[in-house]
Amino acid sequence: MSDDVLLTSLLTAVDAAPDDVPLRLHVAGLLAERGRPADALQHCSQALARDPGNAEALAMLQRLTTAMAPPPPAPHHPEPQHPEPQRLQGFDWTQAEDEVAGIAEPVPADDDAPSPVVEDIEQPGTRLADVGGMQQVKERLELAFLGPMRNPQLAKAFGKSLSGGLLLYGPPGCGKTFIARAVAGELGASFFAVGISDVLDMYTGQSERNLARIFAEARRRAPCVLFFDELDALGQKRSHLAHSTSMRNTVNQLLSEMDSVTADNDGVFVLGATNHPWDIDSALRRPGRFDRMVLVLPPDAPARAAILHYHLRDRPVADVSLDRIVKLTEHFSGADLAHVCTTAAERALALSMRDGRLHALTTKDLEAAVKEIRPSTGPWFATARNVVAFANTDGEYDDLSAYLRKNKKL
Repeated sequence: MSDDVLLTSLLTAVDAAPDDVPLRLHVAGLLAERGRPADALQHCSQALARDPGNAEALAMLQRLTTAMAPPPPAPHHPEPQHPEPQRLQGFDWTQAEDEVAGIAEPVPADDDAPSPVVEDIEQPGTRLADVGGMQQVKERLELAFLGPMRNPQLAKAFGKSLSGGLLLYGPPGCGKTFIARAVAGELGASFFAVGISDVLDMYTGQSERNLARIFAEARRRAPCVLFFDELDALGQKRSHLAHSTSMRNTVNQLLSEMDSVTADNDGVFVLGATNHPWDIDSALRRPGRFDRMVLVLPPDAPARAAILHYHLRDRPVADVSLDRIVKLTEHFSGADLAHVCTTAAERALALSMRDGRLHALTTKDLEAAVKEIRPSTGPWFATARNVVAFANTDGEYDDLSAYLRKNKKL
């Protein structure tokens, strides 16, 4: 098996098991060896999001960021103004000077340090109408977040605060990032997606400075939706960080930026997404911070039909009953549905190569793919059921509890 085929198979395996940290790190290592450090860094960041204390992932993050750093400028050696001092015999002074010149300068600790990369700030044209199905999620967003933002005077009359943030939570691969981008489109705001690699840094204190500059840039670009993906990796419970002072300080900085008396966040709408809301520090859930939560469940039937149609749109298709596949894919995430379409396409491609003529995708190909793939949401719901049973004392997971009671087979 060639290296490229092996890498493609491993990437497919990662899509099917996104929470498999060792597999992600193995793929990241292979991508780095093949000269794809940016792709490797993305998988390394995803691994850290799922296991923030993973030593192998932290070491790989340091290697990748060092490898991707621009080379230092060529040293400038001015002409000596004084007679050169007498040098020791037998010592290679030229080699020593070259070695000293090659030592990288430390990261600056003052306000002149370079700002985080902000080229990814965009003006999304996506609206909630572009999100297939999920009517209940849209209604919750409208009531808890969008409506008050669009009608500030009316919200003020009813004592509805416009401060604070919104937390989207649910199983992985169910479209939380897409919904956040649609919220920005509804508000006509800029969209700034922040990942764990944009914040965490190997140098002491730099992670906190990165967060401060991210919020400063969002305030400058207001109105702006500031979206933190995998929030549990940045804002995890400080009681779990007894041996990680740098991570505790990062959480403290996030708390300060979201609810600071010295900073005005007017026009900055903070959204977060997480698969594990129960791991987020309780201080981040106080009023003025992420004080509202919306459960994003696996796509319902209309949403599954829209997702399947999207992933089949550029592929040769014949005699496909989407209604049939929709019925077979209950509890599948959006990522699972994309994997179903890819697997079915591979099946049709193999048949076409064997026969020497094009075989379009059929319902039979999609049904065979569904039989091969198990919904990735199962393990998440198993964990969520325990949380609902033993940690829902204040009712914050009542929506999730109602869904689990309705779907007892999960």
